[in-house]
Amino acid sequence: MDNIYNSVIEALIFASDEPITPQEIINAIKGIDGPDSDVDSGEIDAAVEELNKKYDESGSAFTILKIAHGFSFATRPNNAKYVGFLSTEKSKRRLSNAALETLAIIAYKQPLTKPELEMIRGVNSDYTLNTLLEKNLVTISGRAESVGRPLLYATTDEFLKYFGLHSVNDLPKPREIEEIMKDEDFLEQKRKIMMGGLEEQAEAEALLEKEISGDSSDDGDEVEEIDDAEIENEEEEITSFEENELGTDLENESKTE
Repeated sequence: MDNIYNSVIEALIFASDEPITPQEIINAIKGIDGPDSDVDSGEIDAAVEELNKKYDESGSAFTILKIAHGFSFATRPNNAKYVGFLSTEKSKRRLSNAALETLAIIAYKQPLTKPELEMIRGVNSDYTLNTLLEKNLVTISGRAESVGRPLLYATTDEFLKYFGLHSVNDLPKPREIEEIMKDEDFLEQKRKIMMGGLEEQAEAEALLEKEISGDSSDDGDEVEEIDDAEIENEEEEITSFEENELGTDLENESKTE
């Protein structure tokens, strides 16, 4: 394959919102240059390898990763803490701790049933599981052969894209997770994320309290206005009643005379 396609492949990977597969790259090239264009998946892999070598030599901030059976641009690991800080400031589709826990169990134990998931977590997982299904991070992969044939759940390609993995085989091993948990950079990033979450929670609570206070104040004003109006009406009714009574008494006295 001519080196001219390296630039084309680089442009296609960069322009794609989702990881682009070798076949999609081939289709794009042949769609423009004709079906006889000399390009195949092996040559695309070689081109990506050559591009990554060029990025390494130039000290580029980017690299091309194979994610979910396709290629996608990513920042280098040594820039992760800086990008992570930005992500903390502008969190994108953040998952709750319960969702992350559920997702981790499914990822490592898939396929598994909801009863198996809940046995591991120790709590009902209906809401969390539905959330992950809605976000397309988890899918129904079939039915178990056990009694009642319960549904089986597994992770999706969207899960791989979300976590930057090529396949579930790329998930860190338990020993690797222990090492990551002890890493100072990880602990610092975790602290910042937790602090960011606490700040957001405090802001939300303050806003809610302000809204409640405002509503209560408004209600108080309305009550006072209503009370004043009711008192005035009652006074008018009493005055009217007294006048009627007085008029009746005078009329009776007049008849008696």
